[in-house]
Amino acid sequence: MRWSPSWSARSTNGAPRAPTEEERRLTEIRRAVKKDTPRVNERIREPEVRVIGSGGEQLGVMTPEAAMQKAEEEGLDLVEVAPGSRPPVCRIMNYGRYKYEQKKKTGKSKGHAATLKEVKLRPRTDDHDLDFKLRNARRFLIDGDKVKVTVMFRGREMVHRGIGEKQLQRVTQMLGTIANVENPPRMEGRFLSMILVPNREAIAELQKAERKAEAAARAAESSAPEGG
Repeated sequence: MRWSPSWSARSTNGAPRAPTEEERRLTEIRRAVKKDTPRVNERIREPEVRVIGSGGEQLGVMTPEAAMQKAEEEGLDLVEVAPGSRPPVCRIMNYGRYKYEQKKKTGKSKGHAATLKEVKLRPRTDDHDLDFKLRNARRFLIDGDKVKVTVMFRGREMVHRGIGEKQLQRVTQMLGTIANVENPPRMEGRFLSMILVPNREAIAELQKAERKAEAAARAAESSAPEGG
């Protein structure tokens, strides 16, 4: 006789049976594993969890409520990283950053196919507009894409090609070390264009510095006296 899931949900007299705490736990773990999404904060409903601190230190076994309190004090989340352990292992971390890093790792394993993005300027684009457009260029480069920066000329502006060249020089100066020039500026009809590629070492250093600054800001905030 084949096993039927409905049988396990009924008592011996045929009446519906409420699932046990262990059955609910296993069901939730299976759902999380299937979705590849760990349980976070209030979704962790174990009586006890083994906690790893944000710096990798062992904090011992405690209730999820106590662990969440520690995470909140650091402005972080409590994330279940080993649901199959007894008790489950949880880590205090920035869950948003964790998801971002996991997504980046997945993208790297699949291989990121660099695409060519384009940023268009005018010969006399002002500083505010130029800074706004270069924010997109920075994002493209950090994502690993090439960037084609194009200055568009109209009508009699063609006689001021030197102004366009100065615009492109400003672009390379404003982007700094994160960009390398792959193709120097050249005219294509009424368009003066150059192609930039990401400098991966400089980008890695930039991201490292940003993480340090964020950690320092969090530490300063947590150590500041209340009401100060």
